[in-house]
Amino acid sequence: MNNILTQINEIGIVPVIAMSDVEKAVPLAKALLAGGIPCAEITFRTAEGAECIRRIAAEVPEVLVGAGTVLRKEQVDQALAAGAKFIVSPGFNPKIVSYCLEKGVTITPGCATPSDMEAALEQGLEVVKFFPAEQAGGLNYIKAVAAPYSGLKFMPTGGISAENLGKYLAFDRIIACGGSWMVTKELINSGNFAEITRICREAIEIRKKAITI
Repeated sequence: MNNILTQINEIGIVPVIAMSDVEKAVPLAKALLAGGIPCAEITFRTAEGAECIRRIAAEVPEVLVGAGTVLRKEQVDQALAAGAKFIVSPGFNPKIVSYCLEKGVTITPGCATPSDMEAALEQGLEVVKFFPAEQAGGLNYIKAVAAPYSGLKFMPTGGISAENLGKYLAFDRIIACGGSWMVTKELINSGNFAEITRICREAIEIRKKAITI
């Protein structure tokens, strides 16, 4: 794995964040850092995504910040210009994957079928996002498809929570889990960053137990 994927693997959890208030981007990043999760996937589900990435990259460089829900080439450009270190897409779009590889940026595209996974391997990818994880079959599905694709690792996202995080991370073909339970809109909008930090610490403890099983 490359350096970015190695960092994600070491952290083990990728908070998936949709933000509409750019003023909360830096406090949120600091809350994640304090909670032991120096990583943030800021989605392009809102118009403020790029600006949130820019502020985090500039003011909290200790946090590995990436862009999620990237659907178009211009969004790749916006994300990179803002300082994003990795790109995540909900599905496998060969044009987006190729464009990111040309730019030299790490991309983890969403893959939910063997065909998607073979397309990812054809592009030389080592890690894919499995999305939507719980709805698409969960850990049992990942284990089933992982068998024939020995060179592929996974970052499941979708339906991940404190309740099932440990079972996912205990499987050695999973490098990290994406989730939003520690960064809900309610917590962010209310400015409850102390609670975000607490939930992050709880998640890190779950991860520690899972990887020592």
